[in-house]
Amino acid sequence: MSKFRFRNRALVPVAAAASLSLLLSACSGSDDGDAAAPGTKGNVTLEFWSWTDGIEAQTEVWNKEHPETQVKFVNAAGETVYQKLRAAVNAGTAPCLSKMDGANLANFAADGLLTDITKVSAPYKAAYTTAAWNAVSPGGTTFGIPMGSSPLFTAYRADLFQKYGIEAPKTWEDLIAAGKKVQRKDKNVKIYNIAGEDPSTLVDLSWESGAQWYKAAGDHWEIGFTTPEALDAGDIIQQFVDNDLTSSASYADPGVFKTWDRGKTIAMTTSTWQLPIYNTNFPKSKGDWQLADSPVFDTAKPRTSSNFDTTAVLKGCKYPDRAAQFAAWMSSSKESLTTLTDPASKSGLFPAVKDVSPYVDKIIPTEMFNGKSDSAQVITTAAARVGEQWQYGPNYAAMYSEMQKQWGRVIKKELRVKDMLTSLQKWTVDDLNHKGIKAVAAG
Repeated sequence: MSKFRFRNRALVPVAAAASLSLLLSACSGSDDGDAAAPGTKGNVTLEFWSWTDGIEAQTEVWNKEHPETQVKFVNAAGETVYQKLRAAVNAGTAPCLSKMDGANLANFAADGLLTDITKVSAPYKAAYTTAAWNAVSPGGTTFGIPMGSSPLFTAYRADLFQKYGIEAPKTWEDLIAAGKKVQRKDKNVKIYNIAGEDPSTLVDLSWESGAQWYKAAGDHWEIGFTTPEALDAGDIIQQFVDNDLTSSASYADPGVFKTWDRGKTIAMTTSTWQLPIYNTNFPKSKGDWQLADSPVFDTAKPRTSSNFDTTAVLKGCKYPDRAAQFAAWMSSSKESLTTLTDPASKSGLFPAVKDVSPYVDKIIPTEMFNGKSDSAQVITTAAARVGEQWQYGPNYAAMYSEMQKQWGRVIKKELRVKDMLTSLQKWTVDDLNHKGIKAVAAG
């Protein structure tokens, strides 16, 4: 299944800068989080935009316990929320806090729309994984607090794996070999699904291979779509395509679940927030599934990938110290996480903290899986394996939109993955330099 979506958006040009700190931190304007770090006095109110179920109830809990820092929750659900946030910042009416995915946080930071909270957030850093903190600290400057993670692992039809004489794959090459074996027995059954509109599988494989599409390096960004690690990830996709090993069900199609439920596709990479969805959408195959670790490139250095939700601190926030305190309480305190990770909250949130063990068991839909593997251990392992090298760069969302334009041609065998990666390398370097952000090709 698709791990995340990025909407098309226009990026506001950023001023040229001489160093990375200028690119991603000085552009935050006069609202320096460090200036307010010594502790705001008195009672304050923070506005907070989010669109996650269960979050509003948690703000009410916070407000009862913290009369000195009241949080005004705004349900900002909608396709245009990021455009509205940009407009609000530019108009001086932005909330202090907003939910934001990691890619948008990097874009907003580069465009000078966030507040540097590096110092005021420091006391909370130790609670979160390194990968999660990277997501709120593009280029090393912190602009928010991690909210949740989506570590990747595998779900597979154990009954059909047994039927076709294959085992849960340990590596991506294992998955390809299993797919070929299944094809020899039944051409109508696919090992995996790759949608023509969604290149997130390539993102996941690149993260897991150890690639760094964006790397902060001194006063510039190194762009690495054609490094050996990135090409290794691309080669796996190419093998899937060349050997017709995957189905191509669109994630925009409400009937997408049928390909797995009816046994036409028999494995997927998935994550925590999707588990309740399967429990209600796989009526025919409940109890036929098992979880396993995500395939890796190197069994000696296993990595997986994750999407991260964050709570960003917007430019103009007058109380960044209080904002960081609330955001950290919401996403790291046992009180808050015990509620938010309960399926009854409908938040779908999985923690980005280092110790996820208290929150794993209750998110596993027991009717969905056959119990012959340790699902809790799989999820805990995935959370600990998220590659720490991955960074979102200043134009990641725009790059992703460009990649989407080419992705369909890859799936249709009209464009080689290596050629697409070469094109994206040039496009990303040129786009960043055009915006005044120094970038060079890695190599």
